[in-house]
Amino acid sequence: MAISPKVVQELREKTGVGMMDCKRALEETGGDLEEAVKVLRKKGMATAQKKSARAASDGLVVASISQDGTTGALLEMNCETDFVAKTDDFKGMAEDLCAQVVHAAPASVEALLDQPLTKDAGHKVKDLIVAKVAKLGENIQLRRFTRFQGGLMASYIHAGGKIGVLMECQVASATEEMKLVAKDLCMQVAAAAPRFVSRGEVTPDVLESEKEIYKAQVLAQGKPAAIIDKIVEGKMNKFYEEACLLEQPFVKDTAISVQKHMDAAAKGLKVVRFTRYVLGEGLKSSACDAQ
Repeated sequence: MAISPKVVQELREKTGVGMMDCKRALEETGGDLEEAVKVLRKKGMATAQKKSARAASDGLVVASISQDGTTGALLEMNCETDFVAKTDDFKGMAEDLCAQVVHAAPASVEALLDQPLTKDAGHKVKDLIVAKVAKLGENIQLRRFTRFQGGLMASYIHAGGKIGVLMECQVASATEEMKLVAKDLCMQVAAAAPRFVSRGEVTPDVLESEKEIYKAQVLAQGKPAAIIDKIVEGKMNKFYEEACLLEQPFVKDTAISVQKHMDAAAKGLKVVRFTRYVLGEGLKSSACDAQ
């Protein structure tokens, strides 16, 4: 039977699949639109399974913050190439799913994949990913996300989605000035990669490990025993300056620390926690799995 261009276009709009594939699916189902959708979904799933063994270490890190500014999410989605990562299809999907994390509060990647889509409750998140694999022709993996709720949220995405930061701050009043400072602090985390907010958060095992390393270095240099502890203490202060956000030199004015900048520009602002994602960190050359 002849398939009208209008029906082909309607199927394409429903599924995002190419025109020729839509036409073939309609011919296969005798022009039945809903059956054609099922055919394309089944084929998409088969395509996704074939492509799932291919490496997916490119992609995007995206962030989303609720309208009231009290809930935020950071999400990493992977694909195989930078070309696909830059498409509106891929970027839009990543941003939509990050917003869904903010509003639907999934407990894990697996739980998110099984959730109905916020924009289309008739399909699950995993169905959307399968459809995008079929359309874009690459392995796509939803790798990880972090969700914070409670205080003032801030985020920063660097290098077109290669690095992302989500931060929770505590403030008496979320003024525009406070929000700008919080944004600067996210930029600081992106650029300087601190591991902790303050030295009080450094875990005992990290402290002991660093002290052991520094002590071994000093002993190897043959320094007098009477000054070893003093030298180790100096090295630990340098460690805090590199590893703790509040003690780092402020990236916009390295003559002062982050803490001094906060004291001057946003008195009362407190950094509660932050997460920093680097796209593809920890992934091997095999297909990435959701973590």
